[in-house]
Amino acid sequence: MSLYPVPKDIPTEVFARLPDKLRRTGQRPAWAGANMPGRDVDCFLEGPAFDRHGNLYVVNIPFGEILRISPGGEFEVVAGTDGWPNGLKIHQDGTLYIADYKRGILKIDPSSGAVETLVDHRWSESFRGCNDLHFARNGDLYFTDQGQTGMHDPSGHVYRLTCSGDLQRLIDNGPSPNGLVLSPDERVLYVAMTRGNAAWRIPLLPDGGTTKVSIYIQLSGGHGGPDGLAMDVDGGLLICHAGLGSVWHFDHLGQPVHRIRSCEGLMTTNMAFGDADNKALYITESASGTILRAELPVAGQPMFAHR
Repeated sequence: MSLYPVPKDIPTEVFARLPDKLRRTGQRPAWAGANMPGRDVDCFLEGPAFDRHGNLYVVNIPFGEILRISPGGEFEVVAGTDGWPNGLKIHQDGTLYIADYKRGILKIDPSSGAVETLVDHRWSESFRGCNDLHFARNGDLYFTDQGQTGMHDPSGHVYRLTCSGDLQRLIDNGPSPNGLVLSPDERVLYVAMTRGNAAWRIPLLPDGGTTKVSIYIQLSGGHGGPDGLAMDVDGGLLICHAGLGSVWHFDHLGQPVHRIRSCEGLMTTNMAFGDADNKALYITESASGTILRAELPVAGQPMFAHR
């Protein structure tokens, strides 16, 4: 007998596809050696985030590119990081913030393409490989430092960079910390632990620390695991399940209510809410270089750029 009712299926459609002119066909970039060994890789899109004008920004990890997609689905390259950009979020001032595996946390001017390093170490120790990031309402920046950690080496980190510039380590035992998102009241940080196939619940204490960290959602299957996270306005958690071609939607109690199925491929890595009512979910299907779109019955929590 099922523990919960079967989640309702929500279909997707292709919103946009990376054009051939921007694909690097027949290449095996260094990033692919560890992440997609033995395969040609012409792109790998991640990190979707909308600006105030309805443009969707994504990264092309193995080729170090930041891409902008117009509301009509047209792609253009706006910057290069000379690294492996993964997560992307937008500040209220329009600046792009990037979690780059090779270079740390970067800031990019979307108009000029100028790249600035915000932070690339803690107490002279280099990061393992930054993955994703999320802004609190006050501008504090949370980010994950994943590297090649996993169940064999659960030593991934979760950081908070405060507005005053204080870099605080919240977690140092994560089996592949990846996407992250705050609860609506910002008292809890949820973090996808990809190789543990779980989402962790990290309570945030008034003194800046944490306690009683727990597994909030335990998943199974797929060839990857939980990746990008998002939050709806009711406190429901959405989890991109890379390798399973799905986004799971859980209510505020952690009960499954929807399964958003990819119409294109299995590598559903990250997502962003968009459109006028913020009920459209845009999903990166990374391996095929496509952006999928689904209509949800509930709106997403507004991101920092839109507050």
